[in-house]
Amino acid sequence: MGEDGRPGPRKSGPEHGSRPRRPAWPAQPPIGPAVPPQSRRGAAGGAGPGAVPAPPENPFVQWMRARRPEAEPGLWRYAHVPRPPDEGDPVSDRQLLGGAVLALLTGFLVWSLCWNGVISFWLWPLDWITLDAWRETNAMVAVGYLYYGLFILLLVYVFGRIGRWPEVWTRFLEPVLSSSRRSEDPEDAEDEDPVAWPELRAAGLVAEAEALGGAAQSGVMNDVDLARIARAWESVRARPERLRAFADSVRRDGAGACPHPSGLRDIGRRGYRHDLITGQVRIGAAPDDKRNPHVYRGGGIALEAGLLGTGLLAVGPAGDVVTDRVTGPVAELLCLQALAGQAAVVVAGAPGARLGDDDAYDVVIRLADPSSPHDLDLYGGTADPDEAAALLAETLLGGDEGDWAHVRPAVTALGQLLGAYQTVYGRFPGVSELRGLLDGDRAALAALRRDCGALAEGPSDTDIGIETDAGTDAGTPTDAGIRTDAGIRTDPYAADRAAAALRELDARERQLARPGDVGTLLAGRLAVLDRPVFARFFDTRGRGRQFSMRALEHPMRVRIVLPERTHAEASRVLARLLLAQFSAAAPARTDRSLFAALVLDDAARTASPESVRAIGRLRAAHAGVVLGLRGLDEVAEPVRGPLLAAVGCRMALTGVSTWDGRHFAEAWGAEWVEAVDVTHVPDVSGGLVRRLLRWIRQVFTGTKAMSRSVTVRTVERERWSASELANALPPGHAVLSVTTVGGERTPPVLVDLHH
Repeated sequence: MGEDGRPGPRKSGPEHGSRPRRPAWPAQPPIGPAVPPQSRRGAAGGAGPGAVPAPPENPFVQWMRARRPEAEPGLWRYAHVPRPPDEGDPVSDRQLLGGAVLALLTGFLVWSLCWNGVISFWLWPLDWITLDAWRETNAMVAVGYLYYGLFILLLVYVFGRIGRWPEVWTRFLEPVLSSSRRSEDPEDAEDEDPVAWPELRAAGLVAEAEALGGAAQSGVMNDVDLARIARAWESVRARPERLRAFADSVRRDGAGACPHPSGLRDIGRRGYRHDLITGQVRIGAAPDDKRNPHVYRGGGIALEAGLLGTGLLAVGPAGDVVTDRVTGPVAELLCLQALAGQAAVVVAGAPGARLGDDDAYDVVIRLADPSSPHDLDLYGGTADPDEAAALLAETLLGGDEGDWAHVRPAVTALGQLLGAYQTVYGRFPGVSELRGLLDGDRAALAALRRDCGALAEGPSDTDIGIETDAGTDAGTPTDAGIRTDAGIRTDPYAADRAAAALRELDARERQLARPGDVGTLLAGRLAVLDRPVFARFFDTRGRGRQFSMRALEHPMRVRIVLPERTHAEASRVLARLLLAQFSAAAPARTDRSLFAALVLDDAARTASPESVRAIGRLRAAHAGVVLGLRGLDEVAEPVRGPLLAAVGCRMALTGVSTWDGRHFAEAWGAEWVEAVDVTHVPDVSGGLVRRLLRWIRQVFTGTKAMSRSVTVRTVERERWSASELANALPPGHAVLSVTTVGGERTPPVLVDLHH
């Protein structure tokens, strides 16, 4: 495999005829790029004169055929070797084999002594249970042979336990028999060979399976093609009516069948190791440390959609380590899975953050950059004014603890204005228009009231609406309907809705007259987006290429560049906007077969009570968020604990403070361990002679004779204390705990992020 996780060039294996040595534990794959082993055909060829070596097996085929056993959550499954059970100090091979042979010879000796009459008491039980009348009958012969068999089994059991024969079988004989059994059953091996596409053959698509197998053998297929076609086949199994279209695409395009809407089959450049068969990206390795669970020691650590669906919070203040080791690998994995039709991802971060090149994404939004090719929908694609009001209230007031009490009044105020504006003009207001309405701009409110009143005066059983031109911002009442660029939109209930909107406007104007109205606070928060650099963004008139979170039903790759360096406060508002829109759009999808993910490289000041509750609901919607923080002080104190409880995956990187470590320690809890206390006290036991000897020893050595007392007790201790997280983590390491969407949890694991 190459550095990017794809099959790389083949390296030469051992010479023909050499016998490989049995590696010492752990027998894990190399930490660097995985190199496919030498093909069996190439190794079997003789080295004699005139011998023509067989061509080596394709590295991609070797990668497809690699073992991926089931493993604990978070373990890198590609070529994973399960760690044997912890047996304390393991017995060496020589000692184990020597003891087994000695037990076997001793057992034969005992049987020989018994059979030849040297030992006679072994027949006493047979005499006790048989009758004298049986001595000369065939029944005695049968009972005798049965007794001999039982006695032999007893000897085998006793000396087998002494010689540890079961361990000899497990360590030496079972692997040999398993490999020989696989080599002797070529038909079964072919049925399980992924290159042969057995599922397609079982469905009758033999020609299509051969075409895909040939593409893999020839090197035309890559890992994204494999994952994409496998995903398409899953959809065929769910909806059999798609079978013919699938077969036609495979026959026509081969490895390029069932393409992504962009037509791309890979991203331009990879920086991390991926295994798209298991859907994992490797982020490091678990060192052989006593604080790590036994099954994780020596294994690779990886993230996947089954873990990210519970949410991931990574805290690391040391430079860009969160981007390089967490959000960057996850973003690249999800982009590859989106090309394979398995995921939809939105990645947000600062300019220059190592979150992938622009050509790795379908949509790139550079907020505050006039050259941005795309725009962002301020309202998340919703047409419901109440939902839009809730999103904007969470966005504008969710960052500061002091503003949380005003969220409900803010939803009411925004709903009144957005509903009236949509009723009159058929769309939501832009940033400048909404700011003016919230701030109590008399001209804006008067214009909205005038147009709303004109619409309400018409008869409700006729077509009432607003006629708008392409170049005007608002419209004028007509008696024909709502005239837009697309034509006249009739609405027989427009007058009734306009009357209701007038009542909402009356209530809003009464609230404006009260001191401390929430509209002024909202207008002040919205002012950070009402800047000249954002003038061409958040358009509500449909004049640009705008992205909405409602598009996450499609396998899209979206990169949003936030202006963190030039407009820090606006970036915080926009990050909260993205989190609120994603939390609302992901559960509302009608098709949840795609895994939807939001990656926030810097999630500072985005957590609020409502957003934390929304993160917990994403697990059931086949969606998840990845949040990167430089410290928990970027989260308001009341929601630090709930945020750690809402996410299933928690990661503390090198450099966290003791205060942050305390929150992680509380989240990870404690475990029962055995504590050994050793006490040394002066030895005063014995008589006069013994005391005299101890006194002479003290005179010559200068030390008193001490007695040693050992106490072993079970105590409850923190898995990782705040002090250990803050002071004992080596550079480039992290402590990670994960939870699957099925609810399986793992204890915190120390991870070396350099491997």
